[in-house]
Amino acid sequence: MASGREIKTKIKSTQNMRKVTRALEMVSASKIRKAQDLMKASRPYARAMRKVIAHVAQASTDFSHPFLLEREKVQRVGFLVVSTDRGLCGGLNSNLFRRLLPIIREWQDKGAEIDVVAVGQKATQFFRRIKGVNLIGSVTHLGEKPKVESLIGVIKVMLDAYTEGKLDRVFLAHNDFINTMTQKPAVHALLPLPVVAQEMVSGEGKPNSPDFPVAGLKLEQKHDWDYIYEPDAATVLEHVLGRYIESVVYQGVLENLASEHAARMVAMKSASDNANKVIGELTLIYNKARQAAITQEISEIVGGAAAV
Repeated sequence: MASGREIKTKIKSTQNMRKVTRALEMVSASKIRKAQDLMKASRPYARAMRKVIAHVAQASTDFSHPFLLEREKVQRVGFLVVSTDRGLCGGLNSNLFRRLLPIIREWQDKGAEIDVVAVGQKATQFFRRIKGVNLIGSVTHLGEKPKVESLIGVIKVMLDAYTEGKLDRVFLAHNDFINTMTQKPAVHALLPLPVVAQEMVSGEGKPNSPDFPVAGLKLEQKHDWDYIYEPDAATVLEHVLGRYIESVVYQGVLENLASEHAARMVAMKSASDNANKVIGELTLIYNKARQAAITQEISEIVGGAAAV
């Protein structure tokens, strides 16, 4: 049995650890409300963009935007992965990577090369260690109030590569916020838009949140009408489709931010509860060790007195 001093040292260190986990739990609890408000505030714009894109895609225009063209042969696939900058949020990032890696391997088995753009320090560090994956861009430390301007650079890397024909598919991977106790990793098609429409119609990859920007998106040609574009169709569609992609990615970042705070709050609460349990067990062991030491001292005193 360990000595009383060693047990007291373990109790003290566990108490200090509990202070840290409680502080992180309270910080995440105070931030999760703001993160949820940001996530919900962006949904009306994302839904409006979804409706605009659905109508524009159904129009019978003479101009074919690259985002609306599905390429038969897929030689290169891009993934835009949204993760956290900090840890201590349970298995949030590891679950996302575990969900994403089989998809990457599946495309690699088909002969496709993989390009990754990482949002968040954890994804950047992870994909730097993965062989066979090209990390072509990253952005970190977006803060508690992410700005679209901070994401434009990495989004443009993917959009330009797709427009130039360097990428044939683009996917968005992030954690979908369900509620405070549940966050699920999700991988959704981002480009081309007909593939997104197929996912929505078939239900594959459909997020659990009904307010997700691409939920219910349909791009089938059902009408023979067209819009009047000013100045021209190419300029308008380039702008509108670019804003649409930005809104989907930005919504994914906000979903991941709310998931991060929820996961960290739950993980830190669990850590605090485990610390309380460990402290209780160590206190019991310490009391037993102290009682044994006192009993031994009394026995030695009684034995010494008897010998005299």
